[in-house]
Amino acid sequence: MPAVVRGGRRQGSKSAAPRSGRGGPSHYAAVPGKAAAIGRLDLTPRVVGGLLVASVAVLGVVLATGARAERIGASFDRTVENVTIGMGLGLKRVHVTGASAEAQPAVQRALALRQGQSIATLDLDALRQQVEAVGWVKSARVVRLLPDTLIVDVVEHDRLAVWQMAGQAHVIDASGEVIQGADAGRHPELPLIVGKGADEAAVEILPLLAQRPRLMGRVDALVRVDERRWDLRLKDGGLVQLPALDQEAALIRLDALDQRERLLDLGFARVDLRTPETVAVRPTEGAA
Repeated sequence: MPAVVRGGRRQGSKSAAPRSGRGGPSHYAAVPGKAAAIGRLDLTPRVVGGLLVASVAVLGVVLATGARAERIGASFDRTVENVTIGMGLGLKRVHVTGASAEAQPAVQRALALRQGQSIATLDLDALRQQVEAVGWVKSARVVRLLPDTLIVDVVEHDRLAVWQMAGQAHVIDASGEVIQGADAGRHPELPLIVGKGADEAAVEILPLLAQRPRLMGRVDALVRVDERRWDLRLKDGGLVQLPALDQEAALIRLDALDQRERLLDLGFARVDLRTPETVAVRPTEGAA
């Protein structure tokens, strides 16, 4: 910060020695930039010092609360912006962590930051809300790392399945909610669920199938029937019909049959598990 030489009364000649105490030279020392401008405005040293102290105090409040300087006043906001940038607090780097490559562009757009703007006057809470408005994002945390870096830590929604309904495919999260902006075509690893109500019911059936990887590996799609029960369509064309109730008990019966007869290896047209305590198997046409 440019130094300002405090002045006093002229001592009769330019070579006179300054008085001790509160006196001193009658002119300001030559200083660059804003301090020189202050001298030309003929502000007293006491006023100049007061302005500097006030600027530092406001900066402290902004850093402590994250409040935007617009709340204090538009003109003063510009002053604080210029002062903090002059102090080396201009934004240079934004690090986004926890976001997938697919979500990164949307998060960056939501932040809407520009390089060089004052990092001190950023409203961290508003930035967090902007990021959390992105469909991918479940929660976010924004941290200011002085002098010039912003850290944005993102937690994304878990991807549960691809839900196909009325010819449209959506990615849903672990609560059955559609993840806005997610491209279903980029997630072939997710199970495919089909039909009205499948998004809500998938939360119950998919964990049961995940416990049975031998069966899950053969499932091509889970089709919701009449919003009551599931048909499992297999990759080899077979069909497993689950009951509306006691889905887990039905899958346990299927597991037991598969362990005894290697049913999933033999192939079949249909396995009907809708009747309690019963497994009805229809072989494929032409099977011996």
